[in-house]
Amino acid sequence: MDREPFHEQLKKKMDTYAHAVYAETRVFPKEEMFGVTSQLRRATLSVILNYIEGYARIRSKVHKNFLEISYGSLQESKYLLDFSAEENYLTKESYSKMAKLADDIGAMLWGVLRKL
Repeated sequence: MDREPFHEQLKKKMDTYAHAVYAETRVFPKEEMFGVTSQLRRATLSVILNYIEGYARIRSKVHKNFLEISYGSLQESKYLLDFSAEENYLTKESYSKMAKLADDIGAMLWGVLRKL
């Protein structure tokens, strides 16, 4: 697979994930504004921001480091989705949609990391 279309496809999934998280967290309890809501949003944005920054790096070790940070942030966001679902902040449908998207992103990102 050509690198550019794969990169754009992965970036688009990450963007969709970030927007979905922002949309869903708008209805989280107000007392979570500086807790779960903030942490989930920051972790989710970190996924795409570190991927983009890593993709722009020329040195392979630096590139890989940013991708590893992106993957770690993805795992953090997945835990926070699980937590939010258990606390009934998310509907089962919303949780399923975002968890599937996170899993797809994880598989794609892990594939890139294994090749580096």
